[in-house]
Amino acid sequence: MTNWKDHIVVDPAILVGKPTIKGTRISVELILDRASDGWTMEDILSAYPTITREDVLAALSFAAELFKEETFVAINKVAA
Repeated sequence: MTNWKDHIVVDPAILVGKPTIKGTRISVELILDRASDGWTMEDILSAYPTITREDVLAALSFAAELFKEETFVAINKVAA
């Protein structure tokens, strides 16, 4: 299992502090957007050759952990 803490960083100087893949300017948000658009793991890795399969899995694990900590999902924010 991939430990997202080994792959995901937050630096206020990079993408205004959005979580990114360590050593890149590729955000967790970008990975999630591509996956939600139907991109496969292979599509993502081909488009962003500086990241690894473990980086992509770490981004997904990071997002999953955030939802585990939430007590509610702000549907109104998403629907706007």
